Amino acid sequence: MLKVNPKTKKILVPIISILAGFLVGALIMLIWSYNPFEAYASMFSSALGNMNGIGETIREATPLIFTAIGFAIASSAGFFNIGLPGQAQAGWLTSIWVVLANPNMPKALLLPLAIIAGIAAGALVAGIAGWLRAQFGTNEVITTIMLNYIVLYSCQYLMQQIMPKTMRIDTDTTKTIAANGSLKIDWLSSMFGDSRINAGIFLAIIGVFIYWYLMKKTTTGFEIRSVGANPFASRYAGMSTKKNILYSMLLSGGFAGLGGVVQGLGTYQNYFTQTTSLDIGWDGLSVALLGGGTAIGILLAAILFSILKIGGLGMQTIAGIPYEIVSIVIAAIIFFVAIQYVIGLLFKNKRVTASDSQQEEKIASTQDKAPSATSTEGGRN
Repeated sequence: MLKVNPKTKKILVPIISILAGFLVGALIMLIWSYNPFEAYASMFSSALGNMNGIGETIREATPLIFTAIGFAIASSAGFFNIGLPGQAQAGWLTSIWVVLANPNMPKALLLPLAIIAGIAAGALVAGIAGWLRAQFGTNEVITTIMLNYIVLYSCQYLMQQIMPKTMRIDTDTTKTIAANGSLKIDWLSSMFGDSRINAGIFLAIIGVFIYWYLMKKTTTGFEIRSVGANPFASRYAGMSTKKNILYSMLLSGGFAGLGGVVQGLGTYQNYFTQTTSLDIGWDGLSVALLGGGTAIGILLAAILFSILKIGGLGMQTIAGIPYEIVSIVIAAIIFFVAIQYVIGLLFKNKRVTASDSQQEEKIASTQDKAPSATSTEGGRN
């Protein structure tokens, strides 16, 4: 076992999980007589080798950031929200509907309205599961699974039976939204080789910051984490467990709904009938796990998954390797992340030696003797 400090161990474990996933994929390629070096070279070349590929990689990562944040918030509260696909789909259809219903509204009003409506739709779906858990102790895994199916077929019914025909091309596809309700930015798309990258990436960066600030700097975030860590102790401390359950699920669903909004208003510019749950929901769950629930971890993990998704197409067209290999690599990475406890056994926490303790005491005493420096940086402490 290698001796490392806890922070280093926290970084090394997901890195080893990723490398192990790629290794498993390489072994499978070798078994079927494919060249793994050529495969992975074509993967990264397709995803990062030109501006169009980079733009598509960023575009693919954007909704995953939102759904991953949604899962991470619920996970911090001690819940396993696997209703992300349904919450994202609700946000997608709602935002498109709002834009199509108001074709002449100014963009400054319509776009924020559509985004807020999509967030609210996702929060509403997740809020149902949260309310059932808070009031009756219902298992959120069961309710969110059921809600995925309810949303899937409800959206199909709403689009085919309720949505006005003037908004649809046929029973399965809506009309393309107008520019006044779109997240598409022409100069940004042109900069990245006419890819489908859109303003959603800016929303994602803001979302990552909001998530970090919410969970680390606010009372609400502290209470959510406290309820997740120990609901009995948090209740004894005067925190409302029911309130924080509902808050965490509403926030979780809101972020997931925003992932669907980006898909609709940014990537596809319309809504079309879904035959199964959205992949961005399941992939977002994996991204959150790989990123360890941290803001920067989620951002990096989303980019990695996007490289795998976009680059996988290059593996298929350039190296002639089946796209299913990419799915195997992703599954392997998730597997190794899931057993990160076992991988963690490769490392042993490094003990703090006497010299280290003396050094820390020396630094502390030096800081105590320098009031001017501490007063200058007091805001940061």
